[in-house]
Amino acid sequence: MTLDDLRKQIDAIDEELVAMLNRRAEVVVQIGKLKNVEGTPVYAPDREKVVFEKIRRANKGPLPDKTLLAIYRELMSGSFALEKPLRIAYLGPQGSFSHLAAVGKFGASVEYESVTDIRGVFEEVSRERADFGVVPIENSVGGGVIDTLDALVETDVQICAEINRAIHHNLLALSPLQQLDRVYSKPEVFSQCQRWLSETNLIGKTIAVASTAKAAEMAREEPNAGAIGSTLAAQLYGLNIVCENIEDTTRNVTRFFVIGRSPAKQTGDDKTSVVFTTKDEPGALVNVLAAFQQEGVNMSFIQSRPSKKRNWEYYFFGDLKGHQNDPALQAALKEAAHHCLRLNVLGSYPRALEVL
Repeated sequence: MTLDDLRKQIDAIDEELVAMLNRRAEVVVQIGKLKNVEGTPVYAPDREKVVFEKIRRANKGPLPDKTLLAIYRELMSGSFALEKPLRIAYLGPQGSFSHLAAVGKFGASVEYESVTDIRGVFEEVSRERADFGVVPIENSVGGGVIDTLDALVETDVQICAEINRAIHHNLLALSPLQQLDRVYSKPEVFSQCQRWLSETNLIGKTIAVASTAKAAEMAREEPNAGAIGSTLAAQLYGLNIVCENIEDTTRNVTRFFVIGRSPAKQTGDDKTSVVFTTKDEPGALVNVLAAFQQEGVNMSFIQSRPSKKRNWEYYFFGDLKGHQNDPALQAALKEAAHHCLRLNVLGSYPRALEVL
């Protein structure tokens, strides 16, 4: 067949695809009407997981799963807009890695709100000014994010989903590398790019600022200035990507929580986040951990934070395998509570299977 013949086939298939996608959208509109009557949230993390698993099983190639899932994320984003426009709060400013994670999760068809600090994201969701929020919880290199941990204790929102986002740092500038006399970014970013900064002799030219997006804004305004940030920041602030993927480790991943006001339903592959304070007695923490072990519940994350109420009293945060409605986890939580002054479930949510 000639190239023209094959292109005609593509054109015909595209017409079929558009027609079928709009048929799908007509069903989405009906679903939106039912959800509105029943008061059901537009975004359902458990349903999202089911759809993605079906796409993986149905895919026989040659397109990779990653491509199809990206297409379906945008389809879902468009579906949200048809059912009820979603408002997503994130830790700003525009171009931050939280912004990148939010767009990767919810797509281009929802409304995004940049918030100046993590506590503000929680407040936007709690006060119903945003449907969901996206906040960082831990980095594979830098560890836990204390502002998020503290806000989880002090607010009543629910964790309803998680996002794993690969973090790639890039040198952004309008000038060539050799002409740069200063580079802006967050201190944590500089620590993750130490090797590259040393090799390029920029190690002594770094200037810390509040965010990678602020760094990009300053690099745009100042001559011979650069920034280390995301590809989205380069796009938003009109900068060139001078050097790509300059981080010291290629396995730099940040985990984000999606916070909302309604819990996620069981999927069979879930995680549950908890916060607890142990009694002031010998072996209390060991007894709490033993309660999970005895029921075969795996704890994949634990971190402590000062309670801010009493000196030397700590909150412990943990991620557990399973949903809070699973019998084994229910039994473990009940037993663990006997050794705690306080034990609260922060949310159960589908386990993220992919890194965006």
